[in-house]
Amino acid sequence: MGATARQTRRVRLGPTDILVERRADGCVLLRSPHALGPYPRKLTERLDFWAAEAPGRLFLAQRDGAGWRTLSYGQARERARRVGQYLLEQRLSAERPLVVLSGNDLEHALLELGALYAGVPYTPVAPAYSLASGDFGKLRSIFELMTPGLVFASDRAAFRKAIDAVVPRDVEVIFEPKERPVSAALDAAHAMVGPDTIAKFLFTSGSTGMPKAVINTQRMWCSNQKLAATMFAYFQDEPPVLVEWAPWHHTAAGNKGFGMVLYNGGAYYIDDGKPLPGAIETTVKNLREIAPTWYFNVPRGFEALLPYFHSDSDLRKNFFSRLKVLWFAAAPLPQRVFDEYNELAYRTCGETIPFLTGFGATETAPHAMGRMWPTDDVSNMGLPPPGVEAKLVPIEGKLEMRVKGPGITPGYWRQPQLTARAFDEEGYYRLGDSFVFADDKKPEAGLLFRGRIAEDFKLTSGTFVHVGPLRARFLEHFAPLVRDVVVTGEGRGEVGALIFLSQETSREELGRRLAALASLSTGSSNRIVRAMVLEEPPSLDAGEMTDKGSLNQRAVLARRAALVEELYRDPPSARTIRA
Repeated sequence: MGATARQTRRVRLGPTDILVERRADGCVLLRSPHALGPYPRKLTERLDFWAAEAPGRLFLAQRDGAGWRTLSYGQARERARRVGQYLLEQRLSAERPLVVLSGNDLEHALLELGALYAGVPYTPVAPAYSLASGDFGKLRSIFELMTPGLVFASDRAAFRKAIDAVVPRDVEVIFEPKERPVSAALDAAHAMVGPDTIAKFLFTSGSTGMPKAVINTQRMWCSNQKLAATMFAYFQDEPPVLVEWAPWHHTAAGNKGFGMVLYNGGAYYIDDGKPLPGAIETTVKNLREIAPTWYFNVPRGFEALLPYFHSDSDLRKNFFSRLKVLWFAAAPLPQRVFDEYNELAYRTCGETIPFLTGFGATETAPHAMGRMWPTDDVSNMGLPPPGVEAKLVPIEGKLEMRVKGPGITPGYWRQPQLTARAFDEEGYYRLGDSFVFADDKKPEAGLLFRGRIAEDFKLTSGTFVHVGPLRARFLEHFAPLVRDVVVTGEGRGEVGALIFLSQETSREELGRRLAALASLSTGSSNRIVRAMVLEEPPSLDAGEMTDKGSLNQRAVLARRAALVEELYRDPPSARTIRA
């Protein structure tokens, strides 16, 4: 039975109507008929508000043995202002920002909030660049670009090697937040913070090269949080409760999740787990104890939790008990995972939970479009909400998404040429992703994601290969054997695949599945006829893998060009699997 045929939990969400303008040049303009309401000049206005309105209410919590370390809104404001005073005394600025090397914890949160009060931009960096890198190449490039004035890491021993290799000797490194008595200077600095003040620099994951520092202003963050509060209207009825592991150096958690809680007076439980063997159990433990009202995860995280939900009825009951929205982003969600969650929710509480999603980027703070209604098609990303104008530009039978609004970055720090290329002649930010309408006659039905335009290529026949949908189809067909795949065939006569396995399997089993997938194909553009298993995992240092674990298709193809040649050798090499 389809998800839309069952009763869905009633949730107060935002408007979904849309205005459409079709231009003679083929471009389609989309915008909500509803204006975005007023929003704060700076996000600390919301901490001030909640500290006055509900000083004892839980704001942040982090697991501490059997219990939790916590900060109320009143405590967070008081300590953040003391941290802000210390940061102000260090004469930090956009030219000498605070850099945080370690991940999510209460100390990180206090430093961020203190920086916001002092008007000091802060830069959270992926811990993997310090802990999983062999040459610290990406970390070094970040330091050269940012010229930090102060560095924080939560664990002296774990980060010592990276600090010794990269941090200049004249830059102070601290391992816990320092606090000072608040003076009038902090209040004066805070009064100067406005919409154009840089709140933070967030680095892109480096999927197109070395990470770029995306400028995030107060206007970006505050307008995007007003947008989110409009679309998740139930936050006005009950402040959100989040249990979240996603890292704050990514916009999905650092801007959206953390910001949604602060903006709406909710509770944020820092989950020290991850969707990895040996770490997912921590997430399960937390979800047994804390029932979220809004739950975000990446597709791999949702998939990793499934065995636990299937086997533990108490976990299921607690997880779904007050949940209003499931939200996925960052990568395509396999349709079977989407369907399983709908089934689990229905079996547990007699109704499905809205399993929603949206689309955006680090440059869009991040919410640029969202699907706020149930669907049977997991690739439906929805529509632009109030505050975002979208322009769809026709390219090779698809539509490239470009967006404009107060939540869009003014550009990349100290990289004016990259900034200029990121925007078109009308000032729309180029997302670089392609979409098609779910129903050409009903634009209100939403837009279907069709992958990164830069990844698509042509066969020698001139036929376009759309990598995004083909890759998702391959992973779905080969689950759970394949962790990831790189699609090959540019300038070739047929499509192939380089495979990263997730578990041991036989060559015969891979051949059978490849033949079965090929038999279901409709033409040369979506028929994968040869494959090769890669023994060496993707390299973070070589740019083949981003810090969030996603593959850089172009980097893998470039670094392993010899293997691509071998894949297409005739007669086939011993390592090539043919359909």
